[in-house]
Parts: sequence; C-alpha cells; structure tokens
Amino acid sequence: MSTEGRTAEATPAPLESAGFVRLVSSADGDALAATGLLARAIREHGTPFQVTVGRTVAERTERATIGEPEADDATIVVGSVDADLEATRLAATDRAATLEAAELVRELGESPDPVLALAGLVAAGSEPGAGESEWVLETARDRGLVDRRAGVAVPTADPVDGLAHSTRVRAPWSGDPDAVRDAFSGLELPEPDALGTDDHRAIGSLVALDAVGAEDTVEASARSIGRALKPYATPEGPFATVGGYADVLAATARTEPGTGVALAMGHGVDRAALEAWRTHGRRAHAALDSASVSRHDGLFVLGIEDGPVETVAEIAVAYRSPEPTVLVVGDGEAALATRTDESLGSTVEAIARALEGDVDGLEYDDGRRRGYLRYDPETDDSTIIATTREFR
Repeated sequence: MSTEGRTAEATPAPLESAGFVRLVSSADGDALAATGLLARAIREHGTPFQVTVGRTVAERTERATIGEPEADDATIVVGSVDADLEATRLAATDRAATLEAAELVRELGESPDPVLALAGLVAAGSEPGAGESEWVLETARDRGLVDRRAGVAVPTADPVDGLAHSTRVRAPWSGDPDAVRDAFSGLELPEPDALGTDDHRAIGSLVALDAVGAEDTVEASARSIGRALKPYATPEGPFATVGGYADVLAATARTEPGTGVALAMGHGVDRAALEAWRTHGRRAHAALDSASVSRHDGLFVLGIEDGPVETVAEIAVAYRSPEPTVLVVGDGEAALATRTDESLGSTVEAIARALEGDVDGLEYDDGRRRGYLRYDPETDDSTIIATTREFR
C-alpha cells in the first residue's frame, strides 16, 4: 500500500522521444487540469496518447501498468501511486499538479493554456497568481484572457443558475434555483448578458451576507466566501469565470470523468460538462441539508445517504464545520477534508492501513487537503469513524 507522496523528478526527455504516452489522472479538478495541459502538449507533438482517470491509488497503479509497454512508451501519473511504479509522477501533495504540468509543458517547448492552468490552480485551493504561479496569471492578462471584476466566481453568465449549483458557495438557498431567484428579487437585476459592474457588486454583497449570516455558519465561512468573490472573468473562455471553470472541472472529475477529460483537452463539451456540474451541485447541497452530524475533538463527522462525499466534505469544512477537519461517511465510501495547511496524504494512508485487516474491498486516495476511502458497503460506519478519530 506504500505510495510516493512527493513529486518525482519530471524531465521532458522521455516525452520528446516517446512513441506512445499513457496519462493517468486522479479524480479531482487540479489533476484533471494538469492532465489536460499535458495531453494538449503531447497532441501538438503528434504523439499518440491515452488518458484515463483513476479514483484511487490502486486504480491508478493498475491503469499505469496494464498491458505490455513498448520500449519507447512513457507513462505520466497525476496523483499518488504505488511507490515502486516506474513513471513520471506529479503527486500533487505539496504543490499544485497543474503548476508542475504547466512547467513541464513549457520545457517541452509548448505554451500551456493559461486559463485552464488558472482553473486548475483554483481547484487545488491556490490563489491565482500567488507565489510561483504569478507567471500564469500575467500570461493570461497579457493576452487579454482574464479580467478581474466584482461578483462571484460561477461558471455561467446567469448568476441564479451559477449560485444555485456552485459548490464553492454555501448559503441558505444553495441547491435551489427558485430560492436563489427569491433572494435576488430585491436587486432588480437585468438579463444576464446586460449585468454591469454595479449589478455584480450587489450580487457579491448579497451572497457574502447570506453565506456568513446563515444560522449554522462558522467563522471559516468568511474566509471561504472571500475566495469566491471578485472573480477573474474569462471573456473568451469556456465558462464565465476562472473559479467557475474550476468548479466544473472538480464536478466532472468526480462524476463524469470522461466528460471531464474531454473538457480539459478542449473538445467542446461545455454544455455536457455544465449539466454534470448542475447535477453534482444539487446532490452535494441536498446531501449536506439532510446529513446527520456529530462533533469530536478536532473532527466533525457527517453521515449522508447519497451524494458526492468528497464535495460534501469540502463544502462542510469551508462553511459548516466548527472543527478543522471533516469526515463524511456515505454508502461504501468516505471522505476527509481539512482547512489546515497540513497534508492529509500520510493520514489517509495510515487510516487505510489500520482498516485493511477489518474492512473488505478497501481502497483509498489522498491529496493535499483531502482524502477518500472506498470499501464494502456492509461496513459499519462506526468502524470508519473510530479509526479516523485515532489519527485526527
């Protein structure tokens, strides 16, 4: 079960001479963006390639080793895999995979799509242009691809549609377009294509007030909603804002990875991706609405019957959890999310190791601030919760 949690040395030489490239991605927005950047560059080189998405470490390891590779084949894995796998690895536990992929693309002599790269950075929890990603934002600005404005980061021009299904925002009306429309009724907004700066500013103010003023909100919600405000608009991009693009990448990675891969590669599946994102958002907010709750020292536990466990955990830790780490337990799967700077990679692996002898069908995945477990649905929730508490 051992995995490599640090990024392996990634040099372009194998890719330049490869006869075939296999790309294997984690099921998250950052990894999907990184994979899309790499796939586009490999396509420009005219090299045949294949892209697959693996939800767990075991799945990615299997997909990276299946078949009999030729001597000049190359494999790139975005995410953790078994430690002895021979491949270029962008592990994304200490640094956004998107940033590593963008740098690798430049070393190959290609220009990474800066809007996709920015979306991947947001999906990884990074601020666009912060630190070593400054060049990505400056490239997008210089080319007129982004423009910061007032409002909220959603993928659609229609703010009602965008906010109802966004998983980057949690307010009393989340998941319900009619409730969002009622909340906006006093703003007297024009049609979506006629929204001006003052309209976007009014929307942003209302959303911020509703997000921090909800009955079950926590202090962290002020920081969380702040990251969703004043978005980078993308006039020529597939979606209205960088943050909205990130939300769609995350949704498709977890629910329709084939659509997500096509989106990241620029294959014009925007409409299908938006439909997947809407369904994903509705399910996530509905699951959070009906979740059972228990609080422990350092850990907030939610039980859900149906819904994307990782997304529910991320929304909860951002807006609803009084503890720094959230565990969401569903039907045969569970997810961890944290708002601390501590990587959950070693924690999730330790939990998996502790459960291995007692839980059938156990697989796991790790990330910078998230973790995922999949197991036999007959497993008692208390087993997962008790073991997780030992490590949190």
